[in-house]
Amino acid sequence: MNVNPIRDRILVKPVPAETKTASGLFIPDNATDSPDRGTVIRIGTGRITDDGTVIPMTVAEGNTVMYTKGAGQPVKVDNEDHVILTENQILAIVE
Repeated sequence: MNVNPIRDRILVKPVPAETKTASGLFIPDNATDSPDRGTVIRIGTGRITDDGTVIPMTVAEGNTVMYTKGAGQPVKVDNEDHVILTENQILAIVE
């Protein structure tokens, strides 16, 4: 299935959270307060202002991004979990 987000929306494939520490201890699900991470798969054209100007997206396809846990709309694309976010839900681009 081909999903093309519109306007300032972004299709992100989440990266699984770490479940073990470097020393081999398991981390319980409720102990991770860090933001979620994912890879940008597709982006929309950009945000449209009230006067019709299109503001281009800051993120690009292929970027790894951090976003707040629970943000966006979960969707399945080709039986894989993805999230559709707006650009203002992105906290940072990871380099």
